[in-house]
Amino acid sequence: MILQHFGLGEAPFGLTPDTSFVYPSRAHSEAFDTLMVALEQGDGFIKITGEVGTGKTFLCRRMLGALGALQSRYTTLFLPNPCTQPRGLLLALCHELGLSLGYNPAQYKLLPALTDALLKHAVEGRTVVVCLDEAQAMPDEVLECLRLLTNIEGEKHRLLRVVMFGQPELDVKLAQPHMRQLTQRISFHYKLTALSDAETLAYLNHRLRVAGHRGATVFGAREAKLMHCLTAGTPRLINLVAHKALMLAYGSGEIQVSSAHVRAAAQDTPATAQRGWVPRWEAVRAAMRERFSGLPRSESRSGPSGGSSGGSSNSSSSGLNAASSIGRYWSLS
Repeated sequence: MILQHFGLGEAPFGLTPDTSFVYPSRAHSEAFDTLMVALEQGDGFIKITGEVGTGKTFLCRRMLGALGALQSRYTTLFLPNPCTQPRGLLLALCHELGLSLGYNPAQYKLLPALTDALLKHAVEGRTVVVCLDEAQAMPDEVLECLRLLTNIEGEKHRLLRVVMFGQPELDVKLAQPHMRQLTQRISFHYKLTALSDAETLAYLNHRLRVAGHRGATVFGAREAKLMHCLTAGTPRLINLVAHKALMLAYGSGEIQVSSAHVRAAAQDTPATAQRGWVPRWEAVRAAMRERFSGLPRSESRSGPSGGSSGGSSNSSSSGLNAASSIGRYWSLS
């Protein structure tokens, strides 16, 4: 019923990465371009990092889709759960390449079989790309195993390229002295950032349009600005809060989401529940400028009478008025 209420063909703010909803934000466009250029020109490792919920898995699936359309040039191997051991990694790669090694193959058979398969793909003109999601969870010995695999070379270039998607903890892991050999193999890297204030509004409207909405505005500029403040521009949190805000608007019989709906939705979301009650410094500064903009410089410091008692009284009054201005700011947000 809620989809029909807003004129939607499908849910616009799902949490499962769906590349049909891709929004070309600045960060994602730059990251995607970096990936494609790196795969075309670079060897070794490519690293994409970003905070939780900024769209790393989404970007990974988008890249896999793009490479899937170029099957004559690339063979992709996707490892969504890299928290394994070196033997498990070798077995997973052999499985992804379609190698039949029988039940519980001996360790010494894995590397030669994998090397032969990589050489075969190279002869056929295809580059093998391994994509690792949640790479920060990968044990050091598995990363070292991958580094050694990238030593396998053809006549002109390495036969295996590795793309790592991970949280900032991946950077911490790679900064350790014993990881310096792998770090020197990283030819390209990019750090994903959250959406900007303006991008948040465009992101909300874009997903609604893809889901089939063609009616009146659902999220206005004020609601989108508040959404950005409460979620810090993190796409996953925006989806969570926007979905709940739509449900609240539907429950109220309204076709436009209000600021009250956004606040209530954020309060119901653990990751954003506290953000709505912390006034931003820009709000404080704006309120102070509003209060003191018409006062002379000396008066704004010591009060109109210049005396200690007058200064104290006016300072207290100014503080109350400033607090009132901040309250008005939030009521209008």
